[in-house]
Amino acid sequence: MPPAPQVTVASTAATRIVPVADPAAMLPTAPAAAAAASSSSSSTSTSTTTGGGVGVDDLAAAHGRAFVDDLGALGAADLRSAATDRRVVATVQDDPPPAQTVAQWWSHLPADEQDRLRVHAPALVGNLEGVPYAVRDQANRATLTAGLADADLGAARAAMLGQVRDSLVQEPGDPRRFLVALDTRGSGRAAISIGDLDTAADVTVVVPGMFFTVTGQMTDFTNTANDLSREQATLAPLAATGNGSGVAVVAWMGYRTPDLSNILSLGLARTGAERLERTVAGLRVIRSGDQPRVNIVAHSYGSTTAMTALASGRMTADTLTVLGSPGSDVRTADDLAVATGQVFVGGAHSDPIAGSGYFGTDPGGASFGSTVLDLAGGADALSAGDVFRRPVGHNDYLKPGTASLHDVALIGIGRGDLVREQVRRGKSGGDGIVGASPDMYLVRPQDLQPRD
Repeated sequence: MPPAPQVTVASTAATRIVPVADPAAMLPTAPAAAAAASSSSSSTSTSTTTGGGVGVDDLAAAHGRAFVDDLGALGAADLRSAATDRRVVATVQDDPPPAQTVAQWWSHLPADEQDRLRVHAPALVGNLEGVPYAVRDQANRATLTAGLADADLGAARAAMLGQVRDSLVQEPGDPRRFLVALDTRGSGRAAISIGDLDTAADVTVVVPGMFFTVTGQMTDFTNTANDLSREQATLAPLAATGNGSGVAVVAWMGYRTPDLSNILSLGLARTGAERLERTVAGLRVIRSGDQPRVNIVAHSYGSTTAMTALASGRMTADTLTVLGSPGSDVRTADDLAVATGQVFVGGAHSDPIAGSGYFGTDPGGASFGSTVLDLAGGADALSAGDVFRRPVGHNDYLKPGTASLHDVALIGIGRGDLVREQVRRGKSGGDGIVGASPDMYLVRPQDLQPRD
């Protein structure tokens, strides 16, 4: 038969994407034939990889380099089983091999082997740091399509996947969107890049704070990243020289954010910090000979997460901008693995969280050593004669037309010097940083507005 396109086949267990040429997968009612085809496929793959039989159970028990070696040794049928095996998925999502290990392994695979892995195990390939982002986008989109087509898809899962699907819709003229991470377990995790991470000169990772979920805010959070990308594009003539071309902004909902039941704990920040470290490590490895400028923009509890990561000794960034921060256990900017003078802090007027020091040291305090953004423009930019309006409240920082969005965009293209000059000329002297100890519960889920 001539090559045929892939089709989606629904079974009682899960929806899988399989090639038409695989008769075992297309004939689920013939177990004997399927077993024979699986055995043949597995032995063929193993003979060219390890010379010994490897199964899903072996992969589930493996870690590090052994994990990817075993993954490459599986036949097509076993790959499809591994992609839905909870143990295997947990390894990829929670304890994956280092990005450097994955990149070396992937780069030495023949192109047809890479395609085989992507087609038969997209949920695994799409979430391994060290695999090129264009490949991960293809794999994760396949996982998303298969999930939405699942005949047993429940309402909660449908809502979560629907948000991811809608987040990938882009307006004409906007940069391409890449689905660079997708975890469909539980409440879900996802990361969508506006622009190409494989080539961008400036990469900005936006880290959300409390109450953010894939089901609730992924679409709007991605559109917020798109707004930042647009603002950076308008400032492109001012951009500092970098490696690559253009910008990429990542809407990174790669960790579980706190709600009212666990907001008092730093446990989620520590877990999120580890995941953020892996994300940045993957970028560093992919761009090993052509490092982009890496910027972290973190809001609310996300700032606690980001500062924890940057104080761990396992992650570096060129700039860090925190907005509406409740603080962290990091004492000074010198404790952060960020370029000297490149830590910026923003606090909006009437933000009950900014400057509170709820989780430790306030990064906007005089002793911390950061640059405090001058966000004291007029509340109504037109009536006040200002170019940008002042952000108000806890959820206004990255909305179009605000002074804060403009400053974050300048920092993201390597022009923090212009922001510091603006601060020196400013008249507010840090206006907008609320110095009291506010009640964290003033910011409730029902208070969240679009573009939070």
